[in-house]
Amino acid sequence: MGLRDGLRRLIGRAGTTEVGRYGSAITAADEIEGEIGDLEDAELRQAYDDIRGDLDDVPTQSEFCAVVREAAERGIGERPYDVQLQGALAIMNGTVVQMATGEGKTLAGAIAALGLVARGHRARVMSVNDYLARRDAEWMAPIYELLGVSVGWVTSASDHDQRKAAYAADICYGSVSEIGFDLLRDRLRTDTEQIVQTKPDALIIDEADSVMIDEAKVPLVLAGSLPVSDDGGSMAAIVTQLAAGKDYETSDDNTQVNLTDSGLARVEALLGVDDLYAEGNELLLTRVNVALYAETLVQRDVDYIVTDDHVRLVDPNRGRVAEQQRWPDGLHAAVEAKEGLQPSDRGEILDTITVQALIKHYGTVGGMTGTALAAAEQFREFYDLETGALPPHRPLIRTDEADRIYETAEDRDAAMVELIKESHDRQRPVLIGTHSVAGSEKIAELLAEVGVEAAVLNAKNDTEEAAVIAAAGQLGAVTVSTQMAGRGVDIKLGGGDEHEHDQVAELGGLLVIGHGRYHTSRLDDQLRGRAGRQGDPGTSVIFVSLEDDPTTAELHPRGAEIDDETGEITSPRIAGQVDHAQRITEGALLDTHRNSWNYSQQLDAQRTDVLSYRDRVLRTGLAAEEFQRLRPDRWKELAEEVEDEVLAEAARQLLLHQIDRAWSDHIAFTEDLREGIHLRALGRETPLMAYHSASDQAYRELRKKLLDDAAEAFEKAVITEDGLDEAASGIDRPTSTWTYMVDDQAFGSPEDRFLNALGGVIRRAVRGD
Repeated sequence: MGLRDGLRRLIGRAGTTEVGRYGSAITAADEIEGEIGDLEDAELRQAYDDIRGDLDDVPTQSEFCAVVREAAERGIGERPYDVQLQGALAIMNGTVVQMATGEGKTLAGAIAALGLVARGHRARVMSVNDYLARRDAEWMAPIYELLGVSVGWVTSASDHDQRKAAYAADICYGSVSEIGFDLLRDRLRTDTEQIVQTKPDALIIDEADSVMIDEAKVPLVLAGSLPVSDDGGSMAAIVTQLAAGKDYETSDDNTQVNLTDSGLARVEALLGVDDLYAEGNELLLTRVNVALYAETLVQRDVDYIVTDDHVRLVDPNRGRVAEQQRWPDGLHAAVEAKEGLQPSDRGEILDTITVQALIKHYGTVGGMTGTALAAAEQFREFYDLETGALPPHRPLIRTDEADRIYETAEDRDAAMVELIKESHDRQRPVLIGTHSVAGSEKIAELLAEVGVEAAVLNAKNDTEEAAVIAAAGQLGAVTVSTQMAGRGVDIKLGGGDEHEHDQVAELGGLLVIGHGRYHTSRLDDQLRGRAGRQGDPGTSVIFVSLEDDPTTAELHPRGAEIDDETGEITSPRIAGQVDHAQRITEGALLDTHRNSWNYSQQLDAQRTDVLSYRDRVLRTGLAAEEFQRLRPDRWKELAEEVEDEVLAEAARQLLLHQIDRAWSDHIAFTEDLREGIHLRALGRETPLMAYHSASDQAYRELRKKLLDDAAEAFEKAVITEDGLDEAASGIDRPTSTWTYMVDDQAFGSPEDRFLNALGGVIRRAVRGD
């Protein structure tokens, strides 16, 4: 970072990075455009090779821009706008750039990747899902090939060899989950030839706020299979016999549920136990609470869907199926039991990493999104990254109307349907953004009742996304979609037909309607951004109900003007309260993010230490040196019976297993520690400090015991001319591994869980039990 940039950062607000400072390079590129355009393909490739270097001075940047602009025009038939080139230069220099919908973020990211390769980096482009990773790689491939740059992609369908080849390419596209899971799998390799990823170097993140903020606290998990547990069905049968209000009560925000005294007595009778809170019943109590949570608070077609006899989670940030994701703490199994499904595999955790820690492994990070400035402070706090906004290629003329607020959800939905039908009758295309699968299907049903047929895009049919979105801007189209953030496509008026484009524009362009506010204004803005692309007209409006959850559930319209016929509230006071409620929710989400990060940093440092030692064991003869030092007699005895290379490899495999076993046990310890750490508050200890202290002590013991345990295992190991006999030596590697993501706050914060548990104890005390 230069002195000027350092001073700007020191005294400037987050989000004020001057992306336009690259304008002089773009102007200079325009001047040599004709000269570059006269080059043959081979000469163009040579010109790209000739400018490989730092790309820090304006002449080199300008030549780079001219070359990649020509390559893009030849390769995919698109001439990058000046703002795309400015954005690319900012991204490759470690900035998160805000670019409006329709401004060509995909191409800007590709140009930035070419810039990183020219600097000598191997670049990865991280997307929010497999579909976009493969689509963007294939779409941009002609540009890369023209310039002699190799490109690959990884998806959940990629096999081992395909993954290895993709990561070895100059540029590799992949979803955040696949890149993270491959890192976890590589950390457990026992043969360097099996490692698929190259060293983390440079990273470009599409939909950066979705990946880096919304998913930053989500742990990616690698587990080893254990026997399936089928004890959830009985607990599900018990909680279905409980009555709401009488046997259990839920919190106002529907995030917590607690047994009443009546419910507790009923559960104890059904289970045949005297005291559910007695010592020794902790696991049973947990199972009851989890089953009750699954039965009462987790909603089908909102939080999850059931397809092919499997529970599949719905990503609340994107409205699509969250592939390879599940809930923690037995909740997933409880929901399966609730639905009468066979329980899926469970496993012991072998390793984990948060999305935030994954991203921080890369030395150079940049990104692009349509709503970067709203998250500028978080980009700075958690990633040490600056943000800046680019002006649109053409002025934005979209009209963002004030929220329309209604007392009840029924009134809100009726008013929405009326506006949609009126617009549809005029052939104006309409896009409705909903929060859930159930919400999207409900709106579609209401529209069908008034004769309006809508295309529905949600987690049940997101494979049809491209076709649905391609038609969303056509005359008379009505599209109902769950969360549009991260879908990676913009809606073209007229569906790409020039004549129909003009007809739709005359009608006012695309009308975007929000079915309630999201938990963060960024998601509202991303929905609005689907209208008004590239200077097109458009309108956005959000319909809010005071029955919405969570942002408006506690608002009261006392003293506000309410239309007797429609139920609409026009009070500025209520509108302000809606804004305030959303800001409170955003603040709570930020606190959750910060809290998760504070707890995870120490574990990440410990993981780095362990992995450094493990890597030395994997790649060198360190294991042989350790065992010769620890058990010289045993080593001498075996050396007389087996070849040196065989013995050294057996030592390596044995020590690697001991490291992996110790680390898995440490993760299990820290998980249990964090679950109960807030009990320390009763002793006036700070939970976070107590957690760090206990975790540090456990890690010190791990390092001290690791070689002692390994030495004992070496004494008992069965090593022959064929190598280490793992079965005879008691080495229990998992028969298979699987990956998933967990919601770190599925049951609320640890503080909430502690207070709920404490409430149960107090209730028992009041009863005199």
